Amino acid sequence: MNTAYLLIGGNLGNRFLYLNDAKKLIEEQCGQITQQSSIYETAAWGITEQPNFLNQVLVLQTSLTPEILLTTLLSIEEKMGRVRTVKLGPRTIDIDILMIDDLILKTENLTIPHPALTQRKFALIPLNEVAASILHPVKKKSIYQLLIDCKDVLDVQKISPDA
Repeated sequence: MNTAYLLIGGNLGNRFLYLNDAKKLIEEQCGQITQQSSIYETAAWGITEQPNFLNQVLVLQTSLTPEILLTTLLSIEEKMGRVRTVKLGPRTIDIDILMIDDLILKTENLTIPHPALTQRKFALIPLNEVAASILHPVKKKSIYQLLIDCKDVLDVQKISPDA
């Protein structure tokens, strides 16, 4: 069994409903969610002229390989209406693999840990809530330390203890 740290989020439609639907599908198809962070609202990162995002980190116990997990998560996004037209553009749901245990992996389709994790407070803040002391396998720093070191200035607001 592996521990995967996932970031779910979206900024179109009923954002809370999409987060809840994503959690249900992830549990049905990928494994057991053992922890979840609060829900946070953040302005868009990258392309800023779009609605605010809701984001949440899930801790998932899974027996799926990283590649199968990615394929399954992409399938869930597609089932939930995710259309990939503009990179970093608006979306109903986005599911990213932030880390899996202390795995370091780089393939054509998947890089673990997520290559932008250390630059994004909207991922680090909820991850810190559920896994502050775990070490980033490349940076060799705790999530808490990475959050302190992060230069991202986007405002990240806790809006709900959970959903």
